[in-house]
Amino acid sequence: MTPLQLWAGPECTINRIGERFTDQLQSSGFARRLDDLDRLAGLGIARMRFPLLWERTAPERPAECDWRWSDERLARLRELKIEAIAGLVHHGGGPRYTNLLDPGFPELLADYARSVAERYPHLDAYTPVNEPVTTARFSGLYGLWYPHRRDDRSFVRALLNEIRGTVLAMRAIRQINPRALLVQTDDLGYVHSSARLKYQASFENERRWLSFDLLAGRVDPRHRLWKYLRKHGAGERELLELVESPCPPDIVGINSYVTSERFLDERVSLYPPELRGGNGRHRYADVEAARVHGLHIGGFEARLRETCERYRLPVAITEVHLGCSREEQLRWLHQAWTAAQSLRNEGLDIRAVTAWAAFGTYDWDSLLTREKGNYESGLWDVSSGTPRPTALARLARQLAQGEAPDSPVLDGPGWWQRDLRLHYPCEGELQCHPVKGRPLLITGATGTLGQAYARFCELRGLPYHLLARSEMDIADAASVEATLERWQPWAVINTAGFVRVDDAEHEPRQWRENVVGPALLAQVCARRGVRLMSFSSDLVFDGRVRRPYVETDEPRPLNAYGRGKLEAERRVLAHAPDALVIRTAAFFGPWDRHNFVTLALDALRRGERWPAAEDQRVSPTYVPDLVSASLDLLIDGESGLWHLANRGAVSWAELARMAAEVAGLDAGLVSPLPAVSLGQIAPRPAYSALGSERGVLMPSLEDGLVRYLGDCSELGGEWPIPEVLQLRDAA
Repeated sequence: MTPLQLWAGPECTINRIGERFTDQLQSSGFARRLDDLDRLAGLGIARMRFPLLWERTAPERPAECDWRWSDERLARLRELKIEAIAGLVHHGGGPRYTNLLDPGFPELLADYARSVAERYPHLDAYTPVNEPVTTARFSGLYGLWYPHRRDDRSFVRALLNEIRGTVLAMRAIRQINPRALLVQTDDLGYVHSSARLKYQASFENERRWLSFDLLAGRVDPRHRLWKYLRKHGAGERELLELVESPCPPDIVGINSYVTSERFLDERVSLYPPELRGGNGRHRYADVEAARVHGLHIGGFEARLRETCERYRLPVAITEVHLGCSREEQLRWLHQAWTAAQSLRNEGLDIRAVTAWAAFGTYDWDSLLTREKGNYESGLWDVSSGTPRPTALARLARQLAQGEAPDSPVLDGPGWWQRDLRLHYPCEGELQCHPVKGRPLLITGATGTLGQAYARFCELRGLPYHLLARSEMDIADAASVEATLERWQPWAVINTAGFVRVDDAEHEPRQWRENVVGPALLAQVCARRGVRLMSFSSDLVFDGRVRRPYVETDEPRPLNAYGRGKLEAERRVLAHAPDALVIRTAAFFGPWDRHNFVTLALDALRRGERWPAAEDQRVSPTYVPDLVSASLDLLIDGESGLWHLANRGAVSWAELARMAAEVAGLDAGLVSPLPAVSLGQIAPRPAYSALGSERGVLMPSLEDGLVRYLGDCSELGGEWPIPEVLQLRDAA
C-alpha cells in the first residue's frame, strides 16, 4: 500500500456579501507570490488543491478568460512534479453575472470547466464546487452569503444547482480528459442533541451527506430526504436524472472542524440570545458541541470511519485547519493524521490528509461577513508580507516524509479534549484527557509576567512549573543546573528581573538580575539544548527616531536600566544564538492592579485628576496579547530579537484618555504634563514606540483596551462591559 499522502492548499474563498467580493488569495498575498508553490513543494506534498477559480479567471464575461495567473502557476507545479486538484468554485456562487439560484448556473459552470480542461488537458483531478451543502446552507438557509436567503426552498435550489453544475462540469471535462477524477468535498460535522430534539439532529445528520448522496445517485423515493427535497422545490425528474446518470466521487473529500460538531438543546434559557433559534416546532439553542457535551467530539476518526462504511470509496481529509494558538493547531493536524493512519492500518482506503489554509485566513472568525482583516496564521505566517514558516510547516513536512514529529507540545490534549472547553452546563458524563508532556519552566513567580505565562500555559494545556527565586536563582550556576536537571524542560521562559527603572540608576543589584542572571541562564540552556525566551525593553533606544523602532534599528540607551537590558541581549544571544529575546514596553493587564492603565482608571472612576506625561510616546502592551504571541513564537522555534507591543504610538496622557473613553469615563480628568514635572530620576526617550519588520503579531492598542475592560469585568472587576465589547462577543 502506498504511504498516506500529504496534500495542501491555500484558503481561497472568494466571498460575496451583497455586491462586495472579497478574495482570500489577495488578502494572504498568495495571488502575488509565485514562490509560494516552492514553499508547498518543500513540505513534500503529493497534491495541491489549486484555486483555478471562476470568479478570478472570468470575472466580467463568460467568454473572457484571463489565464495568465494560472498559466504561470500550473507550469511551475509541473516543474515541481506536484499534481493539482483544480477547484473551480470555492464557497462562492460564481462571478457577478450568475449566482447559486440562477437557473443558468449549472450550464455556465460547465462552460467554464470545459474551457479549463481545454486549456490544461493534463489536469487529472477537479473539485468543481467545494462543499456544496455547506455553501448552500450559508447562502440559502442562513442568509450569511450572497444571495442572502433564509428558507429551505432557496437552500434546496442552491444545492441542486451546485450538484447539477458539478455533474455537467465533469461531463465537459471528461470529454477532453476521460480519466479526470472528481474529488468532491463537504463538511461532515456531526450534530448531537438533547432527547427531545433527536428528530432535528437526525435530519441534519442526514442532510450533511446530500452532496455525496446526490452525486452517487442515492437520492430516490426511498431516501430519507426525498420528501424534504420535493416539498421545497426539487423536481422529481431532476432528482431521478441523478439516479439514472450518477456522477459519484472518485475520492470523497471530508472536512471537519471543531465548530462543525453541534449540540441542539431546547433549554434555551441556558444560552445567550444569539445562539437561540428554532424550526417552527421547537425553540432550541444551536451551540458548539465541545462547549456543552460531556463526551469528546467524534473528530476525524469517527468521520472517516462512517464515510468509508457509507460509500466504500477512497476517502481523503481535504481540509485540516484550526484558528487557534500554535500548539492547538499542531495537535489538530497531528490528530487528523494519526486518525487517518490508524484507519489505513485497519484496511480502510484513506488516501491523504490536507494541510489547509497554508498561508492563513482572514475574517473567518465572522464567517467572512465582516471585513476587519482579522488574521489567523497557517503553515506560514504572512503578517510581515514575507511568509514565515511556523511550527505547523515543520510538522507537515515531518508527516509527509515519514519522520517522527518532534514538537514537545504534541503530547498534550487539545482544548476540545479538556474541561476548560465547557461554557455551559455539561450534557452527559464529562470525559477529558490529562495534560502531559515535558514542561516549560517559568521564572519570576511573583511578577506580573511570570504569573501571566502560568495562566496561559494552564489555558493552552502546556505543562509548566512557575519558579520563585528560592527554587531557582538564575544568577547561580549550581541552582540553574540543578533545576534544569530535575525538571528536564524543553524551554525556559525568563521573566525574572529588576524592573524599577529609576532605582536602577543607583542599585547595583539590577546588573546581577538583569544581565548576569540571563547570561548565565543562556549558557546553561545552550549546553543542555533547552530553548530560552528572555525579555528586553523599549528603553534600549534613545528616541531620536520618530517612527516605531524595528529590530534592526541601532540601540542607544539613555539610562542604566536600558544599558543593562542591552547588555543582556548581547550576552544571551552570544551564548545561545537560538534564544528568543522579546523587546516590549508599558504593560497593562487584567490581573495586575498596579499598572498605569488600571491605576489611571481607578483614579478617574473616583473623580480624581490623573497626571500623565504628554512628551513621552510609547507602545503600550496588553499582557495577554504579549504572552499569547510570544508562546507561539517559542513553539515555532523562532530566535533572535523580536519586538512585541500592541500597534499604536501614544503618549502616556493619550493612553489614559483612550482608556477613559473606552471605559466611558471622563477623559477630561487626565492632566497632560511634561515628564520632567513627574519626578522621574532616570532619563527616558521622548519616543520609544516599537514596530516590527519580522511580523505583525499583535492587535491594535484600541483593541487591547477593549478586551482589557472585558477581561476585568469577567474577573469580577468594577467595569461594566462597554457596548462595543458586547457587540464583539455577540459576533
